[in-house]
Amino acid sequence: MRAYSTRKEMKLPAHEHLDRNHIPYETRSFPDTTEKGAANVAKILGLMESQVVKTLIFQTDKGERALVMVAANQNAISGLLKKALGSRNISLAKPEDVVEVTGYVIGSIPPFHWQPDGFCSIVDAALMREPVLGVGAGVWGNEILIEPQHLVTASKARVVNLTEKEPPVVA
Repeated sequence: MRAYSTRKEMKLPAHEHLDRNHIPYETRSFPDTTEKGAANVAKILGLMESQVVKTLIFQTDKGERALVMVAANQNAISGLLKKALGSRNISLAKPEDVVEVTGYVIGSIPPFHWQPDGFCSIVDAALMREPVLGVGAGVWGNEILIEPQHLVTASKARVVNLTEKEPPVVA
């Protein structure tokens, strides 16, 4: 990984955040006519779906919001997510709420730079096993490749198991 972007044509706030914090990353681009979805990004960039991150905004019944990052081919297990967020009543944020919280429309939300201090950001533990991850840069057609630990640092996230069922306890 290079310490800074080599892409000259478009410097986005997500790139500036990484550069300012000396977090290594690479940039990739793909046609902005590509059908939306993390799985499509994986295919066009030659990555496995387990390497492309979905950035989801959830909200609790207490009005709290959280960024949840899982692989394109995964969904968070409801019980594990509820436990991680400390609430029994959670839901995906409405598209207009996502824009209000992040400043971005659903489809290429970067997982860093827009969160205020103390914002709850969670990375699924399964992502930590990948050598590199693809995350949205804020504009459809632009992707950031970043190592998992650098993603955790850049997003100030907690690493939590959200996608793997706990094995049953055998007595």
